Amino acid sequence: MEKPETSEPIEDHHVEREEAEGSIVHEFNYARSKRLSRSLDARILPLCCWLYLLNFLDRGNIGNARVLNQESGDDMLQQTGMTAQGYALTVTLFSLAYTVFEVPSNWVMKHYVRPSVWLGTLLGFWGVLTLGFAGVRNYPTVLALRLLIGVFEAGFFPGIVYLIAIWYPHNERSVRIALVIAFCNLAGAFGGVIAYGIGQVNGAAGLQGFRWLFIVEGIITILSVPPTLLILPDYPSRSKWLNESDKKFAEDRLKERGGGYNREHATRKEIVATFLSPRMLAHYFAYGSFTFFTPTIVTGLGYESIQAQLLTVPPWVVGFVVAITVSYSADYFNARGWHITIISIIGGLGWLTAGLLPTTSYVQRYGCLCMAAAGAFPAAPAMTNWVTCNTPSLRTIPFAIALHNSCAGIGQIIAQWIWKADEAENGYPTGNFVCASCNLFVAAVAMSLRLWYGRMNKRGSRDAQSESRDWAY
Repeated sequence: MEKPETSEPIEDHHVEREEAEGSIVHEFNYARSKRLSRSLDARILPLCCWLYLLNFLDRGNIGNARVLNQESGDDMLQQTGMTAQGYALTVTLFSLAYTVFEVPSNWVMKHYVRPSVWLGTLLGFWGVLTLGFAGVRNYPTVLALRLLIGVFEAGFFPGIVYLIAIWYPHNERSVRIALVIAFCNLAGAFGGVIAYGIGQVNGAAGLQGFRWLFIVEGIITILSVPPTLLILPDYPSRSKWLNESDKKFAEDRLKERGGGYNREHATRKEIVATFLSPRMLAHYFAYGSFTFFTPTIVTGLGYESIQAQLLTVPPWVVGFVVAITVSYSADYFNARGWHITIISIIGGLGWLTAGLLPTTSYVQRYGCLCMAAAGAFPAAPAMTNWVTCNTPSLRTIPFAIALHNSCAGIGQIIAQWIWKADEAENGYPTGNFVCASCNLFVAAVAMSLRLWYGRMNKRGSRDAQSESRDWAY
């Protein structure tokens, strides 16, 4: 085989072996594929994890700003004249924009703009808008800025997952997606730490703590745009760090089960199955949220707002550790349904117990919050992985990812209205019981889907392209 002059290929992607009869059989070179994936991991995963951490920081910072320096009258609500209902409406509109614009964003990225440019553009716009929050003086400005941030943040996570699908084979995507998603738990932890630290400098340069919070996080986001444009790979044919042989190998190894970069349009049958088939709707409806209300819950346990920022950290750390562990185990044993079922039951029991305990049982209810954290976000990576494995058509993977994540936006809308300010003294019973019910609902759906896919495999059910599939459990 003639080697390109640019660099040595990792290895030929087929290995020849001689059978007893003397015939030559071509085998896929798994060692070369593994080395290519490790090289991709170094270029894609650290940056994507960092960017998604920023994405979640910017999504959750309004929750931190709501209660930061509340005792001195310097929190965002008091400084802008925003009521608790106005805050809920603001976050609701953000979540609505997030829900509506995810699918169009992935459509643009799939057909018109390469990943690094599109993700860098989204990152830059929401960074500038976050920085603009430092100057808000009234409620209408807060409402408008938050709505626009929702528009630009909407396509970011689906875009990252689609980028992973461009580069990795179907049996290597799940762990990578899980690692990226798990960083939202760290974002919750870092958000609390950052807010706690900034709360100590309230009034510096004549600015309230919440304004400094938006300044710091906005600048960090803007500074992350150049690395996104320069480092994040788009697709094999544009990669300067791969020679021609490696580019071909990177494309060929994705052909078996779909993936890679293409502009093929799905058929009407494939789109309808992805958007409306019962099993996909079950996936979408089961997907939940945990982001915006953690500082509020901790404040309701009897702690001051600055303490509340720091106390949000342990539940998020618990969630991060459990998310990585559960996602790896679920993929290793090909048992996503059972893993999601078990941890969702644990989370449901945490919310339920918190709602039943006396309001003054602060330590016990805080423990329940940590227990709930172990069953809320840790389910998200496995649930997203499950959808990417079982999309009705390989051509609609980007849209299934976007639809799935859009339902998290719907969950966030509901979350703003179940944690009622007038229930703080009673320990937020509505919020606790609704979340308990949702977690137990997720457990029931996951168990049902596990049995459903088992039957589909026994029957040899084909996908919307009439292709034979091995449906993931």
